[in-house]
Amino acid sequence: MIRPVSAADATAIAAIYNHYVTATTVTFEEEPVSADEMARRIETVVANGQPWLVAEVDGQVAGYAYATKWHHRHGYRHSAEVTVYLGKDSGGRGLGTALYEVLFPLLASNGIRSLVGVIALPNPASIALHEKFGMQKVGHLKAIGMKFGEWIDVGYWQKSSEQ
Repeated sequence: MIRPVSAADATAIAAIYNHYVTATTVTFEEEPVSADEMARRIETVVANGQPWLVAEVDGQVAGYAYATKWHHRHGYRHSAEVTVYLGKDSGGRGLGTALYEVLFPLLASNGIRSLVGVIALPNPASIALHEKFGMQKVGHLKAIGMKFGEWIDVGYWQKSSEQ
């Protein structure tokens, strides 16, 4: 089931995200995020009029996706960055697809015409998901971030309504 986030989801979302913080280079955040901090982040996204969705499996939050403003200058008001995270045992079940199938039309109905995905590389699963939705690689920053003593590249994928 895909549904809008609720305040009660913050603990489960923080647990999903913290796996990526502590065990992967998918995010450059290096310290686990508390449930209170995650609740603040959720509140900020929703207060800005952007959607945050969760995927439930057997009554448990198994993944989430949301969008944020691409940049804060007014000229970017029709662009958003999209993000998806799945529980460490929830990959390969179609949850990322299900989340984006709901998220992308919501964004379009809110006047968003350009979507950007920012992917720490390598990440073949994330690349496949974004390209499944017609996103194309438009940029590559080499050794732009460091985590676990390793330099990480970041790629940018984009889809515009004119594509």
